[in-house]
This record gives sequence, C-alpha cells and structure tokens, in this order.
Amino acid sequence: MRQLGELEAEIMHRLWAWGRPATARDVLVDLSKKRPIAYSTVKTVADILHSKGMLKRHKEGRAWVYEPTCTRQQYTASQMQEALGGNPDPVGTLVSFIEQITPEEADALRSALRAAKKRSDA
Repeated sequence: MRQLGELEAEIMHRLWAWGRPATARDVLVDLSKKRPIAYSTVKTVADILHSKGMLKRHKEGRAWVYEPTCTRQQYTASQMQEALGGNPDPVGTLVSFIEQITPEEADALRSALRAAKKRSDA
C-alpha cells in the first residue's frame, strides 16, 4: 500500500476512528471544524482512495457511503513491511528502530512477537 497524502490520511484517520461507514458529507462536516474545504475536494479524494483500494463504497440513496478496506493497524503494518522490504539492511533498520522506541513500545513489541509465535505454532 502506498503512503497516504495529507488529505487522504485525514479522511482515513476519521473513518478508522469512527469505526463506521460515512459519506463524503460526513467527512466534510468534521474536516470543516478545523479548516475550510470544498465538498468536491473531499468527494474527489474519497473516490481516489476507493480507486486505490483503501475504501469500499456502496450507494445509499444518491450518496456513496465509504468504509475502510483495512484497519489502521493493517495499514501501518504494510507501511512498516514496505520500509523493511526496500532496505538492503533490514536487521540494521530494525536495530535502529528498537533503539528509538520507548520502553513501553519495546514491551508491546515483545508481546506482539510472543503472540505471533503462538499463532504460528498453533
């Protein structure tokens, strides 16, 4: 999955946070609380996200209703995998990453590794 542009990310973050399908108008109303933006801009970007496979959509009356095709966690994991896969030294990259994370994040990483091992053993 490609990295998201600024407005694409704003739209996706709202849809992930809401945990429900929404129209471009719903997103517009929320975005408008922080900055002026045109409905056509939100609609166009939602359509682009659909064409990229990030959103699925269905009609309700005259409006398209959008819903993410993956979770925020799945998207983030794909970005991490892409960064590692494109690096000639993935071990060095992981070491650098681990050196930069907080102790709490390190604990979360250890827990995730244990959970992944349990799943693969099952």
